[in-house]
Amino acid sequence: MRAAVVTAFGGPEAVRIVEAEVPEPAAGQIRIKVAAAALNPVDAVVRSGAVGGDGMRLGLGWDAAGTVDASGPGGDWAVGDAVIALHHGVLKTTLGTHAEYVVVDATAVAAAPKTVDAVHASTLPLNALTAAQALDLLDLRAGQTLLVTGAAGAVGGYAVQLAAHQGIQVTALAGETDGELATELGAVRFAVRGSAVTPHDAVLDAAAVGARALEWVRDKGAYTGVITQVEPAPIRGIRTATVSVTADGARLAELTALLDAGTLTTRVAGTFPLDAATRAHARLAEGGVRGRLVLLP
Repeated sequence: MRAAVVTAFGGPEAVRIVEAEVPEPAAGQIRIKVAAAALNPVDAVVRSGAVGGDGMRLGLGWDAAGTVDASGPGGDWAVGDAVIALHHGVLKTTLGTHAEYVVVDATAVAAAPKTVDAVHASTLPLNALTAAQALDLLDLRAGQTLLVTGAAGAVGGYAVQLAAHQGIQVTALAGETDGELATELGAVRFAVRGSAVTPHDAVLDAAAVGARALEWVRDKGAYTGVITQVEPAPIRGIRTATVSVTADGARLAELTALLDAGTLTTRVAGTFPLDAATRAHARLAEGGVRGRLVLLP
């Protein structure tokens, strides 16, 4: 099969398409024939070498949408089932979802949504699970206030939608042209980056603002970020944490149901064939992408 990998760190040009053996599922695993796989900023982080793996051949890709191609012993999925999954642990397995086939734990899998195609479905697992698990850490109740930084991005957008669905009063912090999008996502207030922001019960820092974001949290409030390196030290009784996304098929099924119900929406910025992965990385590096780029094996 073909797979996108890096064998030396660098920019988009470091991405290579190689021939690799089709992986075999072990007990409790399934193999997915990948129809679509989202390209996320974390793939650029892996490509650059920021998370290690020197000297290894590293695969790319965390999200997959496709069909079950094979199942190891003890699996509940049947060949031909349409599924989506979060593949967590690229550094351990050396191949990711940017490939024609990928093996994942059966517990990481959910039935594919019925209302969108594989391209759109592939943008759900990593970003929506990250947003949901970040909200879990904040532990807010209906009626409380939440500021979401990077609210126009994929994780931030899902965070706004999920929080609004829970009855939380959301302020979306994003660029000056993103106000209409923030309202569509369910924010009750919109703040332009760089403007004054009043304190909230919590901040979900999808934009990795870091310590400055604590200015926007009330005393004894809560902060959750998405990058450990910028997690601020707690002050004024504020709880601080960083979400470390985990694969969770049951939770992913709940998110898929919300997508089918119209509570969550997907955004695709463009598609590229797998062989053009380098061009997709270059487009991501240019910035200004609204929604996810998706690779098509």
